[in-house]
Amino acid sequence: MADPKGFLNHGREVAKSRPVDVRLKDWNEVYVPGSLLPIISQQASRCMDCGIPFCHNGCPLGNLIPEWNDYAYREDWQAASERLHATNNFPEFTGRLCPAPCESACVLGINQPAVTIKNVEVSIIDKAWDTGDVAPQIPERLSGKTVAVIGSGPAGLAAAQQLTRAGHTVAVYERADRVGGLLRYGIPEFKMEKRHINRRIEQMRAEGTRFRTGIEIGRDLKATDLRKRYDAVVIAAGATTARDLPAPGRELSGIHQAMEYLPLANKVQEGDFVAPPITAEGKHVVVIGGGDTGADCVGTAHRQGAASVTQLEIMPRPGEERNPSQPWPTFPMLYKVTSAHEEGGERVYAVSTTHFEGDEDGNVQWLHLVEVEFGGGKLNQKPGTERKIPAQLVTLAMGFTGTDVENGVVSQFGLELDERGNIARDADFATNVPGVFVAGDAGRGQSLIVWAIAEGRSAARGVDRFLTGASDLPAPIRPTDRSLTV
Repeated sequence: MADPKGFLNHGREVAKSRPVDVRLKDWNEVYVPGSLLPIISQQASRCMDCGIPFCHNGCPLGNLIPEWNDYAYREDWQAASERLHATNNFPEFTGRLCPAPCESACVLGINQPAVTIKNVEVSIIDKAWDTGDVAPQIPERLSGKTVAVIGSGPAGLAAAQQLTRAGHTVAVYERADRVGGLLRYGIPEFKMEKRHINRRIEQMRAEGTRFRTGIEIGRDLKATDLRKRYDAVVIAAGATTARDLPAPGRELSGIHQAMEYLPLANKVQEGDFVAPPITAEGKHVVVIGGGDTGADCVGTAHRQGAASVTQLEIMPRPGEERNPSQPWPTFPMLYKVTSAHEEGGERVYAVSTTHFEGDEDGNVQWLHLVEVEFGGGKLNQKPGTERKIPAQLVTLAMGFTGTDVENGVVSQFGLELDERGNIARDADFATNVPGVFVAGDAGRGQSLIVWAIAEGRSAARGVDRFLTGASDLPAPIRPTDRSLTV
């Protein structure tokens, strides 16, 4: 514990955001560049270096948080970066996108504001990139074994990097035109600029990982043919089957899944479009779904010049304090105001969509809703609360139901599914087909980025053991772990 009075002498401070009227004019990250470094040493000193650091339990990656907090306090950035990378391949991703269950498990957070673990993490990795401390780790020798990774999201990239560094020849197959999965075409630029992905991809290419874009396994290339080409396969295709809303009027134009809407905005930033084919400009926008994807739609609509933005959530508004049913150190469901919510719009809780209403040309114009409440173990409509709101663009951000089984990967490999509809796997992340492994949302179901990276790392160990009989790669988790941090 570098400063035994750090948490007594310094209050919690977080990264400063750019003014709303400024950031809405561009797509750059919302935080003021470099605003953390002047305060991050003090913030890191608030870490108590607990005898039992519950933040480890809160983080699926098992990040060595007290250790790199101590190095950050001492401003030994190289050592801090080494400790950070010991458990996490991509801390610049998690430092920007993770909801930080580690902070919910912080011991200081029992009766004081928790340590700003996420801000310390992103400061360490950004400093490491600036000083050149992030370099390719090229394996000393090759194993002669080959591995195909299906999907280039955080789980696929983590598995690929670990296996490449173990000496295997790895090819990552991505059905989109660029590498990154939902990091590329789901996360808006204002939450994470894509330059962070690009430089990691260049690092991985320098290490020997190969990337094959524009190829969908199961359609463009049969899964069985892929299995013949490679000694092992890792399926990290995500849980991309979106939950739909079968309400009357769903067929009207202007109603889209969030993952139809968000990628087009990202493609504008990549230079593929001058203007997105689906835009909120001048429209009354309704976002159905109160989670992070919904917030991404809200922020995107603001930047596109929406006339109004309304976000609907079927559940009641969460409280601002821990519910007794979610005690420390579990991850509580709290009322959260994201950067997108700071920028405007209305949030409506405990409502359900009854139907959509369109104009004579088949374009959505109104959304009809009703208030709901729990009773008798189910949600019930409250009589007399029906109303309609203007809706010229509706995005459905209600989560995902599982991995894509329509493209043929599951059937062509002959994979078994578990009771939740995910690809079944054992303790080594191996499926019922020898040599085929699964990591991330495809095997776990929709979850957090930290779980994806942790599963990719763990699956890589299982693959390495399958190929060589042993493995020195770390395995942070087991696939049966269903921690409340999900």
